[in-house]
Amino acid sequence: MRLRIRLLIVIALCNSVSAQTEGNKSMEHNLHGGDFQAIEFRRYTIKEGERTHFAEYFESYFPEAFQQLGAIAAGSFFERKNPSGFTWIRGFHTIEDRAVANAAFYYGSVWKEHKKTLNDLMTDSDNVMLLRPLSQERAVTILPAVDPVTEANGAQGVVVAQIFAIKANSVEAFAKEAEATFASYRATGAREAGVLVTLDVTNNFPQLPIRTDGPYLVWIGILKDNHILETGFTPAVERSLPSLTATGLLRGTPELVVLDPTRRSRLRWLP
Repeated sequence: MRLRIRLLIVIALCNSVSAQTEGNKSMEHNLHGGDFQAIEFRRYTIKEGERTHFAEYFESYFPEAFQQLGAIAAGSFFERKNPSGFTWIRGFHTIEDRAVANAAFYYGSVWKEHKKTLNDLMTDSDNVMLLRPLSQERAVTILPAVDPVTEANGAQGVVVAQIFAIKANSVEAFAKEAEATFASYRATGAREAGVLVTLDVTNNFPQLPIRTDGPYLVWIGILKDNHILETGFTPAVERSLPSLTATGLLRGTPELVVLDPTRRSRLRWLP
């Protein structure tokens, strides 16, 4: 087992070095959302009063470590209606890359140094959906890193994620029925940042649990501010519920998660 882990780490490091030699072409490749076909939508529960501290540690130590291994922290957020909720999105180029990069990270020096600090602040880290883009065009948006000079106030805007629990073998049918709804969201000024669905594969890095109660579809959007959220987007969500329910393809009421970007979140509102 240890030999296999070491081999995975070596592979990840070799891939990272190879990618870095491609220069600007590699950077463009890394920032193209469609290149990330395996997505973890990770929702953590943080100890009371410690969420801001957790975010500071997370953003200080981890985003560049993931990127060096070919993965990406696409966004990190505070759940607005849950004071203990910290959500983040991690992307991998392929499901095979997920196993390689996670092995390299979680058995590597960065996590080894900081894992006790981070683990001591969490009460749960198992609420994780493994997803894929509905199509190449609906991949999660990968924006440039927050510029510490020109974005001195950190990431701005509001991110929303609507989570639909869908009946078995009905993802494509529901997605088709929901297109008019998603168009109405965009009409409010929301920028669509991804339509993701359950990636139904065996967990190839079982040290990190994933949910097995799918399938799900997750619509992600970025809003300029609370005014758009309250006067445009939320009413559109409420108007859409009867028609979406009437499709008969849902297993329950959709969950709308309002997310405030953390200071260094890539997913944010950009002018």
